[in-house]
Amino acid sequence: MRSGLVRSALVRTALVRTAVVATAAVTCALFGATTASAATGAGENDPVATVIAPADAPAVAPASALVTKLSQADAAARLRSSNITWSSSGGCTDRSRSNCTSFSQVNLTTVQGAQTLKSATGCALNITGGTEVGHADGTYSHYNGYKFDFALSSCLTNYIKGTFTAIGGNQWRSGSGNIYYLESNHWDVTFYNCGGC
Repeated sequence: MRSGLVRSALVRTALVRTAVVATAAVTCALFGATTASAATGAGENDPVATVIAPADAPAVAPASALVTKLSQADAAARLRSSNITWSSSGGCTDRSRSNCTSFSQVNLTTVQGAQTLKSATGCALNITGGTEVGHADGTYSHYNGYKFDFALSSCLTNYIKGTFTAIGGNQWRSGSGNIYYLESNHWDVTFYNCGGC
């Protein structure tokens, strides 16, 4: 009789532990896990839950976030509403062609980051690179929706250099953790978040 009670108590304890572990796993996945890879094949308007891996992110970047992917049309409409323009040498938006400027599968926070930058600077912004092929690989890459290239302008350059923190290697970090890299003929911007939108 006594061993039956002990066994019953052990089973209840195991069930409670299982429930606690399952709850913690779900909480971790939503709010604080540290590894996953960015999805690249989801449907155009599907929100994709992606946990940001901090290995190649700055210390101030969030440990995790839910990433919402946008279609070409949705991203273009949002950018147009903020008077942000875009151009490409091929005059196209095809994600599979390197001479196009595509917004297909861009992160919502990347578009919002561009809108925040436009609002903060008051500068004319022209996007010359989006999610199309032909850029460097990596978790926080153009193809994975984290980056835009912006055409050079004295307005934009003066704002970035005068407002953000120089971190070496021709890079500046905003207060929110986004990275601005001055390449030879454009600004390559990694949007870990929307820049305080």
